[in-house]
Amino acid sequence: MEITVNHIRINYEKHGSGAPLLLLHGNGEDLHLFDDLTPLLAKTHTVYALDSRDHGQSERGVALTYELMAEDVRAFLRELNLMKVTLIGFSDGAITAMLVASASPRRIHKLVLAGGNLTPRGVRWAARAGVRLAYLKHRDPLLGLMLHGPHISQKQLRAITAQTLVLTGAKDVITRKESIAIASGIPGSILQIVPNAEHSDYVKDASRFYPLIRAFVSPTPEA
Repeated sequence: MEITVNHIRINYEKHGSGAPLLLLHGNGEDLHLFDDLTPLLAKTHTVYALDSRDHGQSERGVALTYELMAEDVRAFLRELNLMKVTLIGFSDGAITAMLVASASPRRIHKLVLAGGNLTPRGVRWAARAGVRLAYLKHRDPLLGLMLHGPHISQKQLRAITAQTLVLTGAKDVITRKESIAIASGIPGSILQIVPNAEHSDYVKDASRFYPLIRAFVSPTPEA
């Protein structure tokens, strides 16, 4: 399906029924990252999976910043009149999710942040250097996005009121210090370090990812 929000065309899929749940993929990916996870979540939720701007089947060749990506999601939620949303974001999707939850706290009920960072320095030096070299060679805007952002403040984190689960792999390219800063900055959040996991392997494997989040995202009477 397609919808025009924030002046661009966004591609999305909708599955299941129940409380709304939105999935946000990472840099260079698309909504199919969650193909195995979506049917599991759709047993208890209405699941929306989006292609971010300049990704997948959404509009290409458009301006690309984390703030614009977050405004796309906020406009999507407004257009569909979605409230008390569970928002699950991975990597760049987690960055976008933090910005959305900070700016629209009344709409976001629960928040799962997998492998997110607050600033470029939250990524380990070696990985950051690899991205920089690749960007110098290819000038890919998606790589530039990671080099120049995000810049999420502690004030923005404190504005998040959603129940929050912060996930990071034990071998993640996101520094442990960064994940702790996210969890400590969001009031009442929970930090879980996934054993023997790298940045994306546990997210791509629904048989690992779903058990980590199932109890947390389960609908409650209040939802």
